[in-house]
Amino acid sequence: MQEADRSHRPFVYVLVLSYNGRKWLAECVDTLLAMDYPDFRVLVIDNGSTDGTRDYLAERYGDRIDVLWLHENYGYSGGFNHGLVYAFAAKRADYVMVINNDTAIDKKALSALVEVAVTDPMIGFVSGKVYYYDDPKRLQTCGKSEDPIRWNGEHIGWKEIDTGAYDEVAERVFLDDIYCLVSRRVYETVGGYSTTFFLQSEEYDWQARAKAKGFRLVYTPHARLWHKESMTIGKDSPLKAFYDARNPMIVLMLHRSPDYFRRYFRQHARMVVRRSLVYAKRLRLYSALRVLHGLCSGLYWGFAHRKLTARHFIGPAA
Repeated sequence: MQEADRSHRPFVYVLVLSYNGRKWLAECVDTLLAMDYPDFRVLVIDNGSTDGTRDYLAERYGDRIDVLWLHENYGYSGGFNHGLVYAFAAKRADYVMVINNDTAIDKKALSALVEVAVTDPMIGFVSGKVYYYDDPKRLQTCGKSEDPIRWNGEHIGWKEIDTGAYDEVAERVFLDDIYCLVSRRVYETVGGYSTTFFLQSEEYDWQARAKAKGFRLVYTPHARLWHKESMTIGKDSPLKAFYDARNPMIVLMLHRSPDYFRRYFRQHARMVVRRSLVYAKRLRLYSALRVLHGLCSGLYWGFAHRKLTARHFIGPAA
């Protein structure tokens, strides 16, 4: 990083959340520190790790980064919220970039994200291309488009080789928060992540609340990142299975019409039961129970918070 005149250039805090992720942090943080944007600071939020992360970061980076030590695991949403308070309230950042720790970012990515964000104060979220780390020319996502079946849209470019088909700056229905630039204005208007979502689906709720206030979600092809995918919690962990079953229902209860939710629930419940049977056939009985528990937990949440549901709608409400 170079010194910069903040009267002309937004100051960005890059927030890296980590829970027992010491073995992935070096590549993530090293590539962040190599970015060419001249006015940013990296903050690693340690979510109560027990793998020696604290000593490792102090030895490897010293005062080149900030580290926020949390005494327990607050989850994805809660952990990042501590970082948002630090960046926006304590350090007066203009933007934050949230980023997963199992990633490697291109040196020009932050510059590309900021370049788009500053064109309109109502651009609340900006993200770019995400590639699979082990298949570096294959796309994981270029944002999401509206989809009549998938409640949270369809990943644009998913598993395609990047041939330049998605090389235009464009608005998106949703953006994955594997990495995402977020404006101070969004935070001051709608707050941060909801801790209802310990992990999984949290970005859709946040972005839905922002969209309801008129904020835009924009994709730029000029930002690139490579993702190792679900390394911290595991691609198929019982914890992930629980929240994958639970949280989509809560997002829909909050942000879609009751009719839409009822139609979606029938599809979702069938999927959850099928997934539970697959786990059972593999003798993964705990995962089989957890995914069913997630379905029941989501329904219970909706009943307990029924006065909050369907407060506003996004996308097709019918």
